[in-house]
Amino acid sequence: MLARSRADSTIRTYEPYWVKANQEKVRGGGGREREREREREREREEREREKRGERRERERGEREREGREREERERGERERERGEREREREGERERGEREREREREREREREREDLRGKERGLEGERERTRGRKREDARGNARGREGQNREGMGG
Repeated sequence: MLARSRADSTIRTYEPYWVKANQEKVRGGGGREREREREREREREEREREKRGERRERERGEREREGREREERERGERERERGEREREREGERERGEREREREREREREREREDLRGKERGLEGERERTRGRKREDARGNARGREGQNREGMGG
């Protein structure tokens, strides 16, 4: 069963030599017509190649323009960031000045306290030192925060 089916599938029918010639005639009138067809095909491919070349150049131009635009955009962003950073630094400077001003104010306050304390005697001294310790701690913490902020950011 199996052997016979394989044998059947291998049987080939050979056509006479002229059948192929007739088919070609029916298809395109022999060799000359086919030659013209090939010629047209070649021309078409050449035109396509030229178009592709133009397209390639156009795409290259577009890519270059996009690159330039991207660079300009990035430069603008960088400058804007630099401006913001400078403004931030100025803000820091002003904050620092305000901090120094507060510190001076505290100094004046301490001097006033000292004068009052001398009048009051020892009990004034004790109160004064307690207040100063608290304020010193607060000032130190603030100062350290400022340093950290500058140190981390650069």
